[in-house]
This record gives sequence, structure tokens and C-alpha cells, in this order.
Amino acid sequence: MKTSRIAQAAVLAASLSLAAPLVLAQNVALVNGKGVPKARVDAMVDQILKQSKGQGQAQEKTPDLVQKVKDEVVLREIFVQEAEKRGLQTAADYKTQMEFARQSILIRSLFADFEKKNGTTEAEARAEYDKFKAGKGDKEYHARHILVETEEQAKDLIAQLNKGAKFDELAKKNSKDPGSAENGGDLDWANPDNYVPEFSKALTQLEKGKYTQEPVKSQFGYHIIELEDVRSAQFPAFEEVKAQIIQHNNQAKLQKFREDLKTKAKTDYKFSGGN
Repeated sequence: MKTSRIAQAAVLAASLSLAAPLVLAQNVALVNGKGVPKARVDAMVDQILKQSKGQGQAQEKTPDLVQKVKDEVVLREIFVQEAEKRGLQTAADYKTQMEFARQSILIRSLFADFEKKNGTTEAEARAEYDKFKAGKGDKEYHARHILVETEEQAKDLIAQLNKGAKFDELAKKNSKDPGSAENGGDLDWANPDNYVPEFSKALTQLEKGKYTQEPVKSQFGYHIIELEDVRSAQFPAFEEVKAQIIQHNNQAKLQKFREDLKTKAKTDYKFSGGN
């Protein structure tokens, strides 16, 4: 009987000695007898790598990074144990902050889950790109203009142009458009849809090298428009703008998801400012 108990004790001791390395492998340290799990370190390292990637500054998992995280995780355990020893986890402020943190994490997870399952595909981005190109037309116009307050001023300037005055010189002296006057009224290359309808209509009806013989009225005043040249519309290649299109579409989808949840919710609360 005595020999049997000794054998059992030996087996137990052996099993404990074998388990000890396993326990140590699962922890990076012991703090006041409590293990600090290695999984906590791994999780923090993964979080740091994800955040750096999301910020466009991808960080690599290096021994130095892992060591710094270990230091941080063990320090946190030391501080947390002391806070709990003082009973701070029962304070009302702690509970309030924990609730805010819980909500923030859940909301962030909700939106991340939605984007993961509803992210813009390359086919959707291509369709958006093609739609944009089609909507912008196939031509761009290089124009100049002179903007004045009254129709009489515009007619007088047209008369001067007909007598041989230089368009750019008249623009510098008379145009009230601060964005182009100093450049002789130069508007550079642009799609006609970039302008107000009255301006666009007059511009596209001009022949190259000609200017409007009648003032063009818009909400800004009276324009004299000169068409310098026309060319095929210039667009960046799809691959150059794909990332921006996907990001823009994802943001739009997420905004709609937020608004849909807000609209469908049964609440007597009235939001201010349309938010």
C-alpha cells in the first residue's frame, strides 16, 4: 500500500514537471503569481501591424517590436493588478468608460464587418470609371474669357477685339475673374461640363480661334469667351485611380449603411442638424 502511494506521487510529480514548461510557454511572464499570456502579446503585435498598414506605413514584425510589446504587456499587468488591488474597477467612472469602450469596439467591428462583406469589387470600380468617362464626354476645351459686370462693358470689349485688340491684354485689364484675369483670362483645358450651362453652350458652339460676338450672360456677370483649341478628353488609366475609386465607393456604401440603420431604427428621438 505504501509503495503504491509513493509510485502515484512520483507519477504526479513527473506530470507536473512536464506541464511546467508548457505553462511557461503559454505565458511570457508571471506577475505576482499570475501568468501573462503570450496570446496577449501576439494580439497586440497583430493590432499594431494592422494599424500601420491601414495608415499606409506598413510595419514589419521584428524582434525589437515583439520585445517592446512584451515590455508593454507585462507593465500593463503590473499596473492593472495594482488598480484592482485598490478596488478601482468598482468605481462608477471606470464602469462608464468601460461601457463607452465596449460601444466603440462593437461599432468599429460592425462597420469593419460590413465593409469586409460589401467592399467594392474591381468590376464595380471599373463600371464607375467607365460611367465617369462617359459622363464627361470625349472632348476638352482650352478657353479664355473676360468677365465684366454689365452688358455694355462686354459689348465695348468685343468692339475693341474686332478692331484688333489682344484678348489676353483686355482680360488682364478688365476681367473681374480673380482666378484667370492675371493669366490673360486663360482657363486651361477643361471639360465643358465644368462651367455653368450658359458658358458651356456658348463655348462648344465656337470655332477654334474665334470668340463670342455677343456677351454671354451667367449668374456671375457677362462673359466674352475665346476658344483656343479642342482635344480628345484626357483621362488617367484605370489602374492609376482604381484605389481611389474603391475607397470612395466604400465610404459611400458605409455612409448609406449608417443612414439605413438610422432610418429603420424605432426611436422617438429627433436628431439635430440632419445627422
